[in-house]
Amino acid sequence: MTQPEFALQDIHWLMDLLQTVEVGIVVLDQHYKVRAWNGFMENHSGLSAGETQGHNLFTLFPDLPVHWLERKISTVRLLNTRTFSSWEQRPYLFRFRNRRPITGIEPFMYQNITFFPLTDLNGEVDSVCLLIYDVTDMASNRRQLERSNAQLTRLSQIDGLTGLFNRSTWEAFLDTEFQRNHRYGSEAALVMLDIDHFKPINDTYGHPAGDEVIRTISRLIRHNLRQPDIAGRYGGEEFAVILPETDREGAHCFAERIREVVEQQVIPCDSADLQVTLSLGVATASPDFASADDWLKTADKALYISKESGRNRVSVLD
Repeated sequence: MTQPEFALQDIHWLMDLLQTVEVGIVVLDQHYKVRAWNGFMENHSGLSAGETQGHNLFTLFPDLPVHWLERKISTVRLLNTRTFSSWEQRPYLFRFRNRRPITGIEPFMYQNITFFPLTDLNGEVDSVCLLIYDVTDMASNRRQLERSNAQLTRLSQIDGLTGLFNRSTWEAFLDTEFQRNHRYGSEAALVMLDIDHFKPINDTYGHPAGDEVIRTISRLIRHNLRQPDIAGRYGGEEFAVILPETDREGAHCFAERIREVVEQQVIPCDSADLQVTLSLGVATASPDFASADDWLKTADKALYISKESGRNRVSVLD
């Protein structure tokens, strides 16, 4: 076989490789007109090479990020060097359907892109080649791992029975709110809540009934929170709520509302319909508090006053 025949055979293999490789190959001239469009791009775009060659890429795909892509390509031409874009920076360049069988739930193909210059015989950048890699499996796995980690983090912060923040997480929020209050002097209030005569409920009706009482009260608390309010389960039958940007009157109004809805709530259990009451203590933020613990102790003292005064009431300490 002669040398020219070897060269033709090499070109044939090369063209076959470019058409079958599982990487998108796009070559653009200086006017963003398509010079090469391989089989990967045909399969995922629905446009053949004949339909794209000689046409402006932005005309073919009007939804492309024009300014971002022009900036990337201009950098490659100017510096005559490669540049990259990962799916974490931009999930995709071409919005292709995701056809991966395992990660088929993803709405589109995640892509990594490599841009590199193509030079002419004089060493001048003549065109820019884009390599489009389908990284949907990797991206989907990473996103799933991040979601799982976020879920684990959330589970470590949430009380399993009530769905409210657990004590340690709630106390961290309390410390943050205390620091913010001291820095900016904004108003805030703290409410402590305790279920009256809770032990006899467990003794008489059993712990499942007691759990249902706690769940119901937690749900009522959540339904009466504003977006910035932070509620937590502080102890067995004790709850606590941080009320940012709330004065004495607003905190007292919130506590009374919780007391009333709980008092009126009928809680169905296996052996009886139960009704319970709450005792509540309110403490507004003060510059005299040296720590968040001082604030908490004041609210707890107000709660103790409610208990000693007959229960099913709200006491406020400034």
